[in-house]
Amino acid sequence: MDMKKRIHLELRNRTPSDVRELVLDNCRSNEGKIEGLTSEFVNLEFLSLINVGLISVSNLPKLGKLKKLELSDNRISGGLDVLAEKLPNLTHLNLSGNKLKDISTLEPLKKLDNLKSLDLFNCEVTNLNDYRESVFKLLPQLTYLDGYDMDDHEASDSDGEVDGDGVDEEDDDDEEGEEEEDEDGEDGEEDFDEEDDDDDDDDEVEGEEDEEDEEDFGQDGELDDEDDEEDDDDEEEEEGRKGEKRKREAEDEDDDEEDDD
Repeated sequence: MDMKKRIHLELRNRTPSDVRELVLDNCRSNEGKIEGLTSEFVNLEFLSLINVGLISVSNLPKLGKLKKLELSDNRISGGLDVLAEKLPNLTHLNLSGNKLKDISTLEPLKKLDNLKSLDLFNCEVTNLNDYRESVFKLLPQLTYLDGYDMDDHEASDSDGEVDGDGVDEEDDDDEEGEEEEDEDGEDGEEDFDEEDDDDDDDDEVEGEEDEEDEEDFGQDGELDDEDDEEDDDDEEEEEGRKGEKRKREAEDEDDDEEDDD
């Protein structure tokens, strides 16, 4: 698909002034030049033209708000002065995989006062002696070259993003909200578990009390049985005494009758 058609599709019934990000990767450029992109994209902040066969950026329109430009995997060998003229607020520039051979081809970038990050991976210029020192000296406004600063500290993720998106911040807020909900849910589960543990402890105490009552009841029953046995023994002894008394009385009566005779 050629670049003009691709831009038309990316608009999706929007006007150019509504577009803040435009990705045209892997489409076909016309004779190695940009086409279909106009200065009507006044609010464009991010433009990606990766692997579109560019040889020159001479047709690039003036884009006063553009901050990040992706031009990797093309055949650009020079003519970077156009970037300084048309993109005054550019902060991130990726020229990886192009045909840049000499440090001198980068000199026009000195005019990009806001340029913070420059990527030149897989360009022949990176094979030069003292390549990094030379580039940082040529472009003192740079913070990161090929993802690292002068002290070889890697660039943070936030340094690689275009400011003002708002999308990342909303995603972070959503993630924080989900984390808070997860934490609240965990706290609720812990409280619930503690309540269950308390209920279990109460049940155990009640069970022990019931067992003690049953033991007391059993002991009382045994005591009652012993009392009943003692009462039975007392009755038997009393009946025995009464029987002996009656026997003695009968013998006395017999003695009296013999005396009368």
